[in-house]
Amino acid sequence: MKLKSSILQGEGEQLDFKNKISNAHKIAKTLVAFANNKGGKLYIGVADDGHIIGVKNEDEERYILEKAAFRYCKPAVELKFEEAYVDEKLVLIAAIPESDLKPHYALGEDGKWWVYIRVKDKSILAGKVVVDVLRRSSKTDGVLLSYTEKEQQLLSFLNDQQPVLLIDICKHLKLSRRKTQRLLVNMILAGVVKVDTTKEAEFYRPAVV
Repeated sequence: MKLKSSILQGEGEQLDFKNKISNAHKIAKTLVAFANNKGGKLYIGVADDGHIIGVKNEDEERYILEKAAFRYCKPAVELKFEEAYVDEKLVLIAAIPESDLKPHYALGEDGKWWVYIRVKDKSILAGKVVVDVLRRSSKTDGVLLSYTEKEQQLLSFLNDQQPVLLIDICKHLKLSRRKTQRLLVNMILAGVVKVDTTKEAEFYRPAVV
């Protein structure tokens, strides 16, 4: 069965398993992370290890997901539901398409709005550079990149020291944090620089090594 083979592959960039949905704040992070990336699917009624538990209260699960998508995500995240039975157990599938309204923010329990992206099987908080990349990438205009001395210095530094932190780039280029972020955003959008996001920080490296 297609669903079973998908579950056997495990969680990843576009797939997440949930025993049940009980917290709208927490699930909103996953919803915006999928919308801000390439889209994804939630399998509700499936444990982290792939064990199929089944959904006991489908209406409640749908309600919390829709509440999270429309009240705890800004802009609201699109949701499409499917149902599948595996070994006579109901698995609720919530599909989230990639959005053209990036970036999407999730309302945290601290009352603040945060941007999340999907990195492997985790929903990770995005830094300002990634947020700006998402914002600019949703626009139709392209990026015309002129290789000034600073762009050349940055590429040379990344090739020698990769991967590096934003603070290291600021020091090397002798630029303010704001100007360095703007430079990085342009170079990421132009496909020259890549950013690797972790729970701890964002690291930068050349797109082509």
